Order: sequence, then C-alpha cells, then structure tokens
Amino acid sequence: MTTESDTFNSRAEASLLEGVRILELGNFIAAPFASRLLADFGAEVIKIEAPKIGDELRNWRRERGDVSMMFRTLGRNKQSVTIDLRTERGQELVRRLVAESDVVIENFRPGTLERWGLGEEALKAVNGDIVVVRISGYGQTGPYRDRAGFGGVAEAFAGLRHVTGHADRPAVRPAAPIGDVMAGLYGALGAVIQLLALKSGHVSDRVRVVDVALYEAVYSAMESLIPDYDAYGMVRERSGANLPGVAPSGSYPTADGQSVMIAGNAAKPFRQLMRLCGRPDLADDPALADGGERSRREVELDEIVTSWTLARGVAEAVDELAAAGVPAGPVYDARGISTDAHFAARGMLKEMEVSIEGETTESIRFPGVVPRIPGAEGQIRWVGPELGEHTESVLSGVLGLTDAERTELRTEGVV
Repeated sequence: MTTESDTFNSRAEASLLEGVRILELGNFIAAPFASRLLADFGAEVIKIEAPKIGDELRNWRRERGDVSMMFRTLGRNKQSVTIDLRTERGQELVRRLVAESDVVIENFRPGTLERWGLGEEALKAVNGDIVVVRISGYGQTGPYRDRAGFGGVAEAFAGLRHVTGHADRPAVRPAAPIGDVMAGLYGALGAVIQLLALKSGHVSDRVRVVDVALYEAVYSAMESLIPDYDAYGMVRERSGANLPGVAPSGSYPTADGQSVMIAGNAAKPFRQLMRLCGRPDLADDPALADGGERSRREVELDEIVTSWTLARGVAEAVDELAAAGVPAGPVYDARGISTDAHFAARGMLKEMEVSIEGETTESIRFPGVVPRIPGAEGQIRWVGPELGEHTESVLSGVLGLTDAERTELRTEGVV
C-alpha cells in the first residue's frame, strides 16, 4: 500500500522538472541563463551550437585551457549538440527535436529564426504544444525590434547606466551582466507560466510565446524612475554608493582598509544604528523617524556612521551591527566569498572536478543552485560540456538516427 507520505518522499527525491525537455537555441548569456535555471531542477536541456565554433561564451574570460569557466558555469547540466542552423538539413533536425520537446528558448535577433524556417508558426506545425521563449534586445514588436541588442546596451537604454557611478564622472557599467541575467530570469519564469497554463488548460490554440526584451527586463527593476519623474519632475542622477533619498545607507570605510555595507535606512534599524554610534539623541529624535528628514540630513548622518566604522575592522563592525539588528555585511571580493562559512554552509560554493588543461582535472568551486527548495534541491550534475559532446547520443537516442545517417550528416558538415 502506497501512503501519502511515500508519494511525497518519492516526489522529493525526483528532480522537479524531470521529463521536461528544453531546446536551447541560444548564445552568450540571456537564453543560456534561462535554460540553466530549468536544467538545475532536472529539465533535460539540449543546447544547439554551431559546428567547430560553438557558443562564443566558450572563449570569454578564458586565461588557460580551451573552455572558459564562464561557459562551464552557464552551460552546466546541458547537453551540447552541434547543428548548422544555416543548412536545410540542420533546420530539419531542429524541427524534429522541437517535435520531441516542451520548450524552445532562443535569443537571436527577431526574424532570424523565420529566415531559417524555424519561426513560431513553423515550430507550432511540428508541435502544437511547444512553448517558445524569445529573448532579444528590444522585443519582437515595436520600431526598434530589428536592432541588435546586447545586455550593456539594454542597461543604458533602460536608464540603469545613467544612475550608476559618481555624479562628477561618466556613467559606468555594473561589473556583472545584469541585463542578460534579468532577461534570463524572466525567460525562465515565462516558460514556467506557459507550462502551468498548458497544464491548467488556460490556453488557446495560438503559439505559446514568451517575448522578453532585454531593456524591459532592466527597466522593470528601475522601480519608480518614471513615476517619480511624472509626479515630481525628478530625474535621478548618479549618486555614488548611495541611493537618493535612502539614508543612512551605503558602503563605509573600516580601519583595516576594507568597507562595510550598512542599510540603516528604515526607522527601526536607524534607531539601532544611531545608538550603536553613540547618538541616542538622534535615535530618539521623532523627526528622524521620517525617511525624508533622514535624507535631508544625509551628509551629517554619513559622517557619524563613518566615524564609527573607521574605529573598527570590517569583521568587528559587521559583528556589532549584526548583534544590534542593523542590516550590514562586508563588501566582498572573490577571495572573501571563497572563504566565507555561510556561502559554504548554504551550498553556494559547489566543488566540481573540471578538466582545464590536459587530461587531469582540478577542483573548481561553482555557484550553487538558486532558489533553494527544501526536499527537492536542484543539483549540478555536470559543468558546461565539451562542444558537441552529446551530438551522437541525442541524434540516436532522441531522433533515432542510424549510424549511417549520422555519418552522412557529419560528412556534409551539418553536425
């Protein structure tokens, strides 16, 4: 007899997305990030790459070996299959894979898939339930749809670059691919929404498309940028390490030459921070319970906090702030993260054996799986594969091609 508890335990042991097949027609970051999120929870991801060339991300920030750690990170848990999408036979192979898949995720410029006979209607013709996630710089519609778009351009277009940096210097870029990652998050979310809708029956017979624009993904995180402009005529400018109207908050120097990030910009943490800094008069000042008043006295408050942090090392400052209930943390570089006990305890430094040069492997720590789902955690089963590592197994196992057919495709340069 199977009990409800047995059923629950069985489900908990299985990967949550086991049985879902994703076909990735993507390069660089946005589409690969979206499919990686799904792969981490057990979805089978078949990544299509150009023969001999592969995803250009394989070469980015590569200091030794043939494959970058960036690709190893974004390509984890995926199968690499080489197919030349510019050939008719390659396009037919992709259509056959679509017939066996649940989701297609792509990030080509609008119109590219259509030129290859792989547009929305063509995919629907071979699989009426296929979900198509399309990630592009400006979206599939609108006057700019045909423009090339990268994450950095999207960050500028959506207003993020303009407010990043110091007021007396040119705008700077975030030192991480924020635009691409956010678009990937929305792409994965859109795929899950469409799959849930399909399961619930809340769908029509149209193509199940998710249209993600890089700039819109960034713009969605700019909170009240335009409402503030419409309501108050406010045009946000660069403000260094602090957010305008949010005080006291920012990075403050410590006695050991490091920095601590302190967020004392809500009423209760502000009171606790001021008491810690030896200013109970400010903690108990009813006027400073208002965020607007704190903002107007930002310079004064920052000087008080800086005097306090400069009398302590970063570890001591963080401990005292944590004990007082003030949100704070060290401003880490890679060295700091790699030695932090909390990162390790939460599985965010996952050791994997990786071949970098030659036949030997090295233990490399990769980012863990997010989000954490107790009882059904995602897993890193393998890191980004070699180019075309799974071409033979996918073409034979998924499509049932014979040895002779696969040999012919290789001879013609299709795979």
